[in-house]
Amino acid sequence: MGKIGIFFGTDTGSTRLVAKKIYSLLGEELADKPKNVNRASLDDLLQYDALILGTPSYGIGDLPGMAVGCQERSWQEFVPQLEHCDLTGKRIALFGLGHQERYASRFASSLIQLYRVFCGYGADVIGRWSTDGYQFEHSDSIIDGQFVGLVLDQRTQPHLTDERIRVWLSQVTPELLPVRAEAA
Repeated sequence: MGKIGIFFGTDTGSTRLVAKKIYSLLGEELADKPKNVNRASLDDLLQYDALILGTPSYGIGDLPGMAVGCQERSWQEFVPQLEHCDLTGKRIALFGLGHQERYASRFASSLIQLYRVFCGYGADVIGRWSTDGYQFEHSDSIIDGQFVGLVLDQRTQPHLTDERIRVWLSQVTPELLPVRAEAA
């Protein structure tokens, strides 16, 4: 059985640091080192059946990228490569960063964009996360009362990040790698 691929977009480096924490908790037996999408090819991503994808929030619910003011290429530039892909059978868990006080009216809203893209190409997106413990006005990244993936606020709740990651990984890892979970 293959490993989990971890890919992220970032502008300030916060999403990269979270991806590294996720990798550290999973370990090299279950996951490969995280890769920035600005240095990844489509083939890099497609080699995995199980993926963890991360994004910061940018603009008003935009995917991060050059067109919305990022310093480097990111998801906005990577996503068009998926145009003719069928991702049926791929299991994907998402995580996103946001700032619930400064951007309370659009907290972590970029995450929904990744969700829509990968669902639209047939992937099975797993790993919904409770909105409990957050204080914000609105997020586009909520479906049926839950975030579409793990949401972290590194600005106002960094003390909760490690525990949130640990709990979320305990939920998604058996779904990402079901054969390994059954063997354990």
